[in-house]
Amino acid sequence: MGRKFLVALGGAALALSLAACSGGGAGSGEKSGDEKPSDLTIGVSMPTQTSERWIADGNAVKSKLEAKGYKVDLQYAGDDIPTQSQQVDQMITQGADVLILAAIDGTALSSQLQAAAAAKIPVISYDRLIRGSKDVDFYVSFDNYKVGVAQGTALLVGLGLLNKDGSKGTAKGPLNVELFAGSLDDNNTQFFFGGAMDTLKPFIDDGTLVVKSKQTTPEQVATLRWQQETAQKRMENLLTSAYNDGSKVDGVLSPYDGISRGIITALQNAGYGKGAKKLPVVTGQDAEIASIKLINDGVQSSTVFKDTRLLAEQAVNAAEAFLQKKQPQANDTKTYNNGVKVVPAYLLPIATVYKDDIKATLIDSGYWTAEEVAAGQAKK
Repeated sequence: MGRKFLVALGGAALALSLAACSGGGAGSGEKSGDEKPSDLTIGVSMPTQTSERWIADGNAVKSKLEAKGYKVDLQYAGDDIPTQSQQVDQMITQGADVLILAAIDGTALSSQLQAAAAAKIPVISYDRLIRGSKDVDFYVSFDNYKVGVAQGTALLVGLGLLNKDGSKGTAKGPLNVELFAGSLDDNNTQFFFGGAMDTLKPFIDDGTLVVKSKQTTPEQVATLRWQQETAQKRMENLLTSAYNDGSKVDGVLSPYDGISRGIITALQNAGYGKGAKKLPVVTGQDAEIASIKLINDGVQSSTVFKDTRLLAEQAVNAAEAFLQKKQPQANDTKTYNNGVKVVPAYLLPIATVYKDDIKATLIDSGYWTAEEVAAGQAKK
């Protein structure tokens, strides 16, 4: 599940990646490269508007493309696979010149990608790798294995087993933890969970960390569609089944802020955070404003910040490169094997945010304002 395994998979298909970089496939295109931006349309498909993260992504990609003069067809699929398939079909039919796709299910768009390839439309896989298709030209994302490592490390830091500088902390085990993963149809889930488990496994193996539920496989801990309500229900079930003997949960590995809020709700409903029964350490991802307020208030322990402004910028850079008959700049041509080919990728850095990092990392950079953090709501 770790990076060595994933890289090994990627290495087996490296030759395919190099072939993709040479300009074949959907990226070869029919445009001359001399068109005005106002003559070109970029289709942008985002999975849902139930997460503020995806709203921010869609808006950032759209605004950056429009600032360069391109026409943009931005569609949200409401977490419904047939809707996304239909929307992408329509973008192709209406003559999109490039597609930027954040898939709901990384294996569900193969026929659409075939149609895009036939129409010489380059396809950029956005944050979630599209799997099982040779017709993916480029991938923009973050180093998702490092996201998992950061989440596992943040759990250890929150529990006091490590200090923020990586040195050994003062806490002693055994400490009870539970594990959550994202949706199995999202390729990122394996990277997040693999990185986290590579980080936590030594502490689990030596008994410092105890998973009382014994649920440790991706299949056991997955959260379909990353839904907050699904995570809350599972946490409630874990408390009922594994902690009905009076023992307590000390920490929870959560891969996403919405899942974190569901977990926290279940814990609070069970009496955690009241009196001497303190809330467990709960990790997260995406720096959603509701969770940043929880971190600021000492409720959630941490989140992993992925600056969607930078991700949108790379998606725009890749789209422009294809339109100019160039290959986008990649900084990883080995890791992201989609089952058919290794997709050349541009990966962006991430940052762990604890309470004392909120101002420097999020407020000073203009991602959130102090007022938004205090309110736990984004300004419209």
